[in-house]
Amino acid sequence: MSDQDWSLTPNQEIILSALRFRKRYGLEIIEAIEKSGGKQIGFNSLYPNLKKLEKKGFVKSEWGDEAPEEHTGARRKYYHITGTGVQALEVKQQLLESVAHWLPEPRGV
Repeated sequence: MSDQDWSLTPNQEIILSALRFRKRYGLEIIEAIEKSGGKQIGFNSLYPNLKKLEKKGFVKSEWGDEAPEEHTGARRKYYHITGTGVQALEVKQQLLESVAHWLPEPRGV
């Protein structure tokens, strides 16, 4: 296997899952997690994790084309999972499956 660091924190795992099938902006990621029964995650946790995921190559970002938000004047930044990010989720799932199916070696009698 390559030198890729596949480790994910629980927050990073759920953020990647929120991006698995569509690109989303920050507030939409938070809502997807919370309204799907996940734990609450705030902006102060979301954005540092997105930055770490981008650094690992698991996520990419781009500015949206829509006009800046009327009240704040801010443009939306959209995030999407990369092929490597999907692979990281799959590696994590394989680990969980291995742990779930693990059986101890029989000990000598």
